[in-house]
Amino acid sequence: MPGRPSDSGSEAVVPFSPEFRDPVVYPVHHGVRPPLLRVYVAWSRGSLLHVACLRQPSPEPEPEDSVDEGEAGGKVVEVRLRAGEDGISEAQRRRIAYESVPAFALLQSRKNSLMAMSRMSSSLLRGEWWQHVLEYSKNISELLGTRRLSSDMVIEDPRMVVQPSEEPTSLKAAWELMEIFYVDKQSLTWLPERLVDWSEDYDSLLTRTELTIHSKLVNMQKKLANVKVVEDDPDYWEGMSSALAVGWLDIVVKLLRFHGSYQLDQLDNRETENGLVEAVAVLVSTMPRLRPDPTSGKLGQFCKTRPDFIKAWEKWRGHLSKLERSAFWVQCSHDQTREGLQKLLKIMLGDITNITSATCHWMELLVSHLLYIRQFMVGLEGLNNLAHKCRQLKPTVHYNGLMSLLIGILEESPEVVLAECSKTFGPWMVAHGIELLTAGSDHADVLLHEERYSLGGISVEELHRLVYAQILSSHPLTCQIAPTYLASCPKQGIGLLEILLYKQPIQHHQVILKNLEICRLYELDNISVNVLKTAGMYNWKHGRRGFGIYWLQLARDEVRLNRIAQQLFKCIGKSLSDDSFKQWEGLLELLGTQVGSSGGLEFLHKYRDFKRTLKQVEDGRASNAARQAAESLVQLMRSPSTPQQFWLPLLHDSLKLLNWKAHPLLTVSETNLLLNKLQDLSMGKLRPDFVAADLPPNALSSIRLGLATNLGRAILEEC
Repeated sequence: MPGRPSDSGSEAVVPFSPEFRDPVVYPVHHGVRPPLLRVYVAWSRGSLLHVACLRQPSPEPEPEDSVDEGEAGGKVVEVRLRAGEDGISEAQRRRIAYESVPAFALLQSRKNSLMAMSRMSSSLLRGEWWQHVLEYSKNISELLGTRRLSSDMVIEDPRMVVQPSEEPTSLKAAWELMEIFYVDKQSLTWLPERLVDWSEDYDSLLTRTELTIHSKLVNMQKKLANVKVVEDDPDYWEGMSSALAVGWLDIVVKLLRFHGSYQLDQLDNRETENGLVEAVAVLVSTMPRLRPDPTSGKLGQFCKTRPDFIKAWEKWRGHLSKLERSAFWVQCSHDQTREGLQKLLKIMLGDITNITSATCHWMELLVSHLLYIRQFMVGLEGLNNLAHKCRQLKPTVHYNGLMSLLIGILEESPEVVLAECSKTFGPWMVAHGIELLTAGSDHADVLLHEERYSLGGISVEELHRLVYAQILSSHPLTCQIAPTYLASCPKQGIGLLEILLYKQPIQHHQVILKNLEICRLYELDNISVNVLKTAGMYNWKHGRRGFGIYWLQLARDEVRLNRIAQQLFKCIGKSLSDDSFKQWEGLLELLGTQVGSSGGLEFLHKYRDFKRTLKQVEDGRASNAARQAAESLVQLMRSPSTPQQFWLPLLHDSLKLLNWKAHPLLTVSETNLLLNKLQDLSMGKLRPDFVAADLPPNALSSIRLGLATNLGRAILEEC
C-alpha cells in the first residue's frame, strides 16, 4: 500500500503514540507434559497464532497406558490475539461483513447516479444524498443487532427493575452515535431525548472499571430481592434518583410502586405518605418530552414543537414547585421517604448539586444537563464545552474507545474520530463509517476525499477501503465480497481487483462463473478473457479437456485452440483408425456443434460426421448415405483446415466409396481434385517436415487404382 497512514509526523493521517504499553499475556493451554523441547510460533488466519509445542523425548520408554497417542510428539494450538472487547465473535463479524455489502453497494450506486446528475442544483443533490445516507445508516444499524428491551417490557415484569437482555455491543453503540451527530437531521431538534435513549441502551458500555447507573441498578435489584421494606434502604432511593437523572422514567415509576405504602395493610396508616409518593409518580410520568415521534410505551407528555414543549414545561414546573412547597411534607413521618421524594423533585427542577450526586459518569451528567437544565442547546461547540465541564465534575481514569469517539465527535475532530474507529472498532467500521462522517461534516469531507501525494495520489477514504478489502481478500470465507469495496476505489481499486481476480482458484466451476460475473459488473472485459484463458489451460492440463476447450472457446482463443488441435492430432496418431477415433469422439461430443473455425478442431468435427456417415455405408444402408459420405470426403479434402498428413488416410478409408458398384459417387471434377491432392502429397514427401502415414504398403496403389476407376466411370456417365 502507498504511504504509511500511521507515521508520527505532523502530516500523519492517523496519529499514534510511540509510548510502550504494558505487555499482554495470552495463556497457551497445550496440555503437553513437560519438559518441552521447542516451541514454534507462526501466524495463522486473521488474529490467530499457531503455537506448536514439541515434547522432550524420554530416555526411557513409558508404559503403554500413559502414552497419549494424540500428543506423542507434541501439540499445535491456536491463540487468539484479539479477543474482541465488544463481545462479537469471528462468525458474527463475517456475518456483519457479508450483510453490510448490499447496503454499501446500493449507496455507492446512488452516489454515482447523483454525481452524474449535474443539471440539478447542489442543494437538491445534497438533500437527496442525506436521505440516502440515513437509509444506509438505518440498514447497517439493524444488522448490527437489535436494541435492548424497551421500558414497557421492563414494567410488565413486577419483580425486575432492569430486564435481562442481550449484551449490547460497542460497535453498534458507536455507529448510533455517529448517526445521531452526523446523519439524522431530526435528532438535532430533540438531541436530549436521543441521548436518553442511547444511554438507556448502552450505559453499561461507558466504562468497564467504574460504576455506572446501569450497574448501580443491577446491584440494587439483587439487593432488593432480599429486603422486605425497600423504603428503608438508602440504595433504593439512590438508584431511583440516578434513573431519574438520566430520564429513565419507566424505571423510576416502577420503583416508586415498590414503596411499602402501596401495600393494602399500610394504606390506612400511611395515607399521606402514599399520596406524596403517588403525586411524585404522576409528575414523573407526565414529564414533558420533546419528541417528534412518540415511542410506544414511553412515559411522559410528548410535544412535537418547541412552543408546545415550552408551554407544557412551564406548567409542569409549576406543579413541581407547588408540590415542593406543600404542607403535606410535615405530615410525612417516614424520614427516608420524605428526603428521597424531595431529592427527586429537586432533580426534576434542575438542581445541579443533586443531579451531580445522582450520576456516576460524565456522560450521564451530560445527559442530565440536557434533559433538565439546557434543553435547547444547539451546536457542537456549546455541547463540547458542557461535556468538558461534566468531565471535570466526573473525572474518569480511563477513557475507552467509545468515549474517546464521543469526545472526538463533540470536538469536531474527524482525525480523532477516524483514529478511534480504526483502533477500537476495526477496519469494517472505518470503511463503512466514513460515509456518515463525510455526510455530516464539510471539514471531514475535504479531509478524507483530498488526494495526498504521501499516499500515492489516493485519498484517506480510498486508503481505508483498500485496507479493508485486502483484509477481506486474505480470508477464504470473505474474499468473495472484497471486489465490491475495491470497485469503489477509483485510483487503485481496479488494479488491485485485477490482482485479486487473477489469484482466485480456478479449479472450481462456480468460482470461475463468480469471477466472470464480477468482470461483467465492472466492465473488466480484458480480465474476463484472461480468466477464461487461464481456466481453459488449467483444465486442459489437468485432464478435464472438455472444460478446457469450453473455456477457451468462450475466450475465443484461436491460437490455443489450434495448438490443442495439434495435440489432438498427435494423440490420434498417423492413422485415422477406428480405435484412435474412439479415444477422442467423446471429446468432440462435448464440444457440440458450435466449434467455429479454430483450425484443426474444425477438421476433427467434420471428420466425426464423415466417420458416422461412412459407418452407415459399411452397415449396408441405402446409397444416399454413400453419396453423403462422398460429399463429406470432398469437403474435407477441399477444406484448408484439413492437415496434409491426413489426406492419404482419408482416401484410404474411402476406398469403398471410390469403388462403389452401383454408380460413381464422385464427378470428374471431384475426382480430379482428389488426384491433385494426391499429386501434392507426392511432392510434399520431399519436404523435411513431412510426416508419413502409417498405412499398409499397397495403400497408395489401391488409392490410385480406386481414383482411376472412379474417374473412368464418371467420364462415361457424363458423356
